[in-house]
Order: sequence, then C-alpha cells, then structure tokens
Amino acid sequence: MPEYGYFLSCEEFRPAELVEQARMAEQAGFQSLWISDHYHPWNDAQGESPFVWSVIGAISEAVSLPVETAVTCPTVRIHPAVTAQAAATAAVMSNGGFRLGVGTGEALNEHILGHVWPPARVRLEMLEESIQVMRRLFSGEEVSHYGTHYQVENARLYTVPDEPVPIDISGFGPAATALAARVGDGYITMAPDEEMVAQFRKGGGGAKPVSGGTKVCWGTDRDEAVKTVHRLWSNQFLPGEMGQILPSPKHFEQLEPLVTEETVSEGSVCGDDVEEHLAALLAFADAGFDRVYVNQIGPDQRGFFDFYRSKVLPQLQQG
Repeated sequence: MPEYGYFLSCEEFRPAELVEQARMAEQAGFQSLWISDHYHPWNDAQGESPFVWSVIGAISEAVSLPVETAVTCPTVRIHPAVTAQAAATAAVMSNGGFRLGVGTGEALNEHILGHVWPPARVRLEMLEESIQVMRRLFSGEEVSHYGTHYQVENARLYTVPDEPVPIDISGFGPAATALAARVGDGYITMAPDEEMVAQFRKGGGGAKPVSGGTKVCWGTDRDEAVKTVHRLWSNQFLPGEMGQILPSPKHFEQLEPLVTEETVSEGSVCGDDVEEHLAALLAFADAGFDRVYVNQIGPDQRGFFDFYRSKVLPQLQQG
C-alpha cells in the first residue's frame, strides 16, 4: 500500500499559510510532505513564490512529517554546491527526514540570471554532474571539482546529517527516467504511468521508491471547482515542452485561452465525489507507486483536509 502525502504549493500561498497547511496535513493523517521550489508562479493569478528553503526550516519546527522538494533544479539558478548546503541543513533540521527531489527545471525559474537556457540533452548532463557534486559534499569531505559544467574549489559542508541526503530524480520521458534509474535514490513523476515505473525499475532503479503527485480541487460545487482550476492551473493542461521553455508567467497567461473549462472538467478531479478522489489516487497505487502526494488547488484548504481526514484517507489506508 502506498504512503499518502500532501503536496504544498509555493506558487499559491504565503510562507505562514504553507506552514499551517503542513500542520493540517499532519492532523488529517497524511504521512509526508512535498513542496514545490519555484522562483516564479506559473501565472499572476497564483500570486506567490517564497524561497523554499526558508519555508522548509519553518515546517521542520512545526511538524514531524518528512518533507521533500518536488522539485529543485540544482543547475542554473542556484549552483549545486549551494543547493547541497541548503539540503544538508534541511536534513539536519528535520532529523534526517528530508529528501531532495531534483529535475532539469523550467526556463520560467532558471533563466532569471540571464544565462542561455540549454536544450534538454544538456540539462540532463548538467543535472547528473550536479548530483555528483552534491553527493560528494554530503559526505562532509572537502571537495574540489573541475567538470564540464561546474567548478568547485575547497568546498566543505560542516553541517551535515548523519546519513547523506537521498536524491530523487524527476522524469517525464525515457531519457530522464533512465537517468533516475541509473543514478537516483528514487524516481518522481506526475502521472500514474505504469510503463515509466517499469522502465525505472528494470533500468537499475530496482526497489528504490517511486513517488507521484496529482492536483485536485475539492469543493461542494463542482462547477465552481472547475472554474478555480481553470483560473489558477490552466498551465498544467498545456501540451509538449512549453512548460520547460516559456520564460515568464505572462507567456503562460497568453496561452490560457487554449485551455477550456471543458478540458479542465474532463482532465482533473473536482468536487466532493469521494469515489472520484479515490480513483485518482488508486491509479498511482495500481501503477506501482510507493508514495502518492495530492495537492488541493485554491483557498479552501480546511474543507479539503476535513474531507480527506474523514472520507478519503481512511479508505486508502484500508488498502
């Protein structure tokens, strides 16, 4: 039976709200937390984007749940040596309950310093090299590294957890999934895709944890819930590589007319039908996932947590 966690959205909420949601998640019976790591929201309607490492520090003092970034891009905006220090400190503050989820990122967040946004092949190379650097630093040894994409001189982390921070790799296609299988401590993806899970396990991932996430919008009025998703998260219905290459929230807003409310209604879990929520989460279990994270879109967080505590999680926990 998978472990069920809550997915905190830094794109929608201020730091104190995220900490309160973490508390509500623990009280509702969720077993772990994911938290997004963005510089920008996807659109101005979402409206927030706090520095995730500060929020993780506050969460570690507020709850006992393990937490993972979903996901951090340790390649362009922040050097992997600095990411390693942040992750190691997060692991110490959470008593070893932190995992670092990483991916190749999006131009939306990573191009802000004016660097050229590399093609996917190069981004995967950069990610693999960054993981090598971070793993060496997690050991507490002094590191000098002169690689294709990164240089590190005489760097040592003095505040490190007892065990190295596990690094899970996000992948939505065969190349990234192959990298996760080869060098990751786990695999992250956002669809209940049994074929991708099989590729990861057969490619070297074995029994390492596979984690997935999904977004829902609980509400007593399904039509209103659909409107909320359409207003805040139309971007998740855009096809192809647009999510990786568009550089600013305004560009995602320009594409919103391409996504209709009908598309949202057909493609997302909205409303208060228990069976609809259960089916979405059980699809991940059926595909072989070990951990499943769910995010509530919109402001009605308390209603969502009450609904999941009383009607959804008890049935999931019965297997």
